[in-house]
Amino acid sequence: MIGLRFRRAAPSERRRVHGLVLFLACVMALSIFNSAFAENLPPLKIVAFGTSLTARGGWQPALQAELAACLDRPVEVDSVAKSGETTLWALTQIDRVVAEQPDIVLIELYANDATLHRLVSLAQSRKNIGDILDKLRQRLPQARIIVMAMNPFSGMRGLIRPFVGSYISAHRAEAEKRGLEFVDHRPNWERLTPDDLAAAIPDGAHPLPGMAAKIIVPELVEKIAGRNCGE
Repeated sequence: MIGLRFRRAAPSERRRVHGLVLFLACVMALSIFNSAFAENLPPLKIVAFGTSLTARGGWQPALQAELAACLDRPVEVDSVAKSGETTLWALTQIDRVVAEQPDIVLIELYANDATLHRLVSLAQSRKNIGDILDKLRQRLPQARIIVMAMNPFSGMRGLIRPFVGSYISAHRAEAEKRGLEFVDHRPNWERLTPDDLAAAIPDGAHPLPGMAAKIIVPELVEKIAGRNCGE
């Protein structure tokens, strides 16, 4: 018979093997712990507060799903929004937003203030959004408040908002004056070709939900999560 001889591992090799086994065990244990911890986290609560660009937006389910996947925790996105309304209406809805006890409030409230026939002056709109932001900060001191500019307007919807840029600038200034965050989605829309932009926003004001999700959600996920999870 041919005898088999096995080389006994040197002490340094054994230490390396033991170290590798210990490292892998720690990685597995940490993965299990993180998974269990994520399952036990309360949902991240987001309230989208705005006009028809929120009420009819259709981007909220995609934001909820993509942000939950990015953060590895539950996310709930609800809306306090009404088509055709202005900051005057929004001032009466603070209790509804606060009642949701959100971690994050997303705000877009300039679009209808800027229409000629609603007669909300630029100065009044600026005062209103300032009051809204102050009330939300006072009553939701731990919440992140993010003011947004949405999509461009065109056609008749654009014609009735000749100074919409000034309203956006005023709302942005009020947010930044208070140290709050601002996200401008318009540059991402304007990267589309004119034909694609017209197809994406067929009525000149309200994007198709699928396109709204495609343009708006990645920007918000990166803003909220602090990293790009789409790569």
